Amino acid sequence: MEGLEITVLLGLTILIGTMLAPRLRLALPLVLVVFGLLLGFVPALREVQLPPETVLLLFLPVMLFWESLTTSLRSIRRDFRYILPMSTLLVVASAFAVAAVAVLFGMPWEIALILGAAVAPPDATAVAALGRLLPQRAFMKLKAESLTNDGTALVLYAIAVSLAVGGNVTPLSVTWTVVVSYLGGIAVGALVAAVGWLLLRRVSRTNTINVTMLLVPFVAFLLAEMIHASGVLAVVVAGLIAAYLGPRITTAASRRQSEAVWPFGVFLLNGALFVLIGLEVQWVVHQTSLRTIGWLVLTTIAVWVTLLVVRFGFQLLSVPFQRLGGGGAAAHPRGLRTRAQIVSTVAGMRGAVSLAIALSVPLAASDGSPLAGRDEIIFVTAGVIMLSLLVQGPLLPAVVRWAGFPVDHAADEEYDLAERAISGAAMAALDDLASEHGISDEVRDRVRRDGYEMLELANARAMARERALIDAEVGAMEDLLDAPDPLAAGPVAEQDLDPIGGGGSVDEISDGATLQMVATSSDVDMMQRSPIIRHEEYARLKLAVLEHKREVLHGLRRAGTVDDLVVRSISARLDLEQVRVQGIEQID
Repeated sequence: MEGLEITVLLGLTILIGTMLAPRLRLALPLVLVVFGLLLGFVPALREVQLPPETVLLLFLPVMLFWESLTTSLRSIRRDFRYILPMSTLLVVASAFAVAAVAVLFGMPWEIALILGAAVAPPDATAVAALGRLLPQRAFMKLKAESLTNDGTALVLYAIAVSLAVGGNVTPLSVTWTVVVSYLGGIAVGALVAAVGWLLLRRVSRTNTINVTMLLVPFVAFLLAEMIHASGVLAVVVAGLIAAYLGPRITTAASRRQSEAVWPFGVFLLNGALFVLIGLEVQWVVHQTSLRTIGWLVLTTIAVWVTLLVVRFGFQLLSVPFQRLGGGGAAAHPRGLRTRAQIVSTVAGMRGAVSLAIALSVPLAASDGSPLAGRDEIIFVTAGVIMLSLLVQGPLLPAVVRWAGFPVDHAADEEYDLAERAISGAAMAALDDLASEHGISDEVRDRVRRDGYEMLELANARAMARERALIDAEVGAMEDLLDAPDPLAAGPVAEQDLDPIGGGGSVDEISDGATLQMVATSSDVDMMQRSPIIRHEEYARLKLAVLEHKREVLHGLRRAGTVDDLVVRSISARLDLEQVRVQGIEQID
């Protein structure tokens, strides 16, 4: 099939899946994978191959960069003792456990180790697509693990391929590969982020900024691969640095544009990838002889179960080490900790990286002879991905409900705290800002009224949330006493306010602000300030207030008082206010 036909077909499949998934009450990735399987029954579509370069060079950099931009740095620092072993030691343990199982099913050791490296890492894109049912902290831990474990898997893959093609593998070469992969990936990611920062400091146009940001993941991945370092790790490091430095080197207009474009682009790439996974499974099945399909299916199930068992067992064994750090899972009661480990086990799904590794297996050994076992690796890897998406995906909501995690209101509390802090700080600095920018008392008082309205709204939202929590606790106690009060849940609905707040002050600008004169009547003082002057003063002071709020907000983030995701949410609202004040003509 032609490229345009494939593109249209993928787009239609994603569209239909997007429309059907809510009606079927299934996660969209699951629906798209099933659609891919169904499309694979058409011979012409089954021949559509997914080159590994497409996943590695087009899909992964974009998706990993976006996931890095939307990851909490504070969560990574807080749960580092959990994330580090899960993204390194667990990957190694999973790979060797899978290799041992595959050897029992008759695979050569070198081929079995390649298979283990392919299926060992949970995938960030699959986690992002299906893992948002988890509590926020558990989701962030799993997401951070999935962003960093790919580097370990690719190092194992490189070593296993060297063994399979007859290369000379020594302890020194393995050590050198690990060092170059990790340190090289981190260095390249930091270097590309630094170059991007230097460039973006000198530009202010929206399109220029966003094109530069789009190039960062591709350049980081390419440079890392050129020096045989981890391209995945380079993209993740560049994304984390860009997330931290972004507010200082981008504009409100560019951030509003990227916030609209990036999620949509990642959504399309994710959807296309899940459809192509279904097609790939059909292609592998039709390339495999019927005699070996049953054996491969058993191998796939055994490998999948092994991954689940190893992940759960590793978490049990790592609890004492996490306890030494004074946090992580060990801080929870034993029963809740065990349930959290079960949820984490079910949530560890495989996806794009595993498929890319399997498809990257070379066709021939170093002596030119065909590399036996490549089709088996692709079959088992695709099967494990299918089981992850089609079994663990639908099972995850039920497991999360069974776990009975306590409701975490930390994000809401931090949001209210940050809103009140930046609004209060802006009001305290308003007189100085007005004097600095030469603002009249009339405009200053108007902005003050707007600010106090927002501060009162933030206080009211916090009080409503606290009242709702109290009412919910009272209702739960009454349920236990078998005497529920039907009026107890009434006030709770009052808290359902707009999560981004908003004062509406920008919309108060008069539609007649384009008039140079207020009126021509002799009863009006012709020397009073025109609406244009008042509007310009209002805009200057409003922008100064927004900038002061951002400084306070980022100070709260640096102090660790509020989470990066809370800062991102409030920053988006401040950016929207700034775009409204500046006007659409300022965006381009």
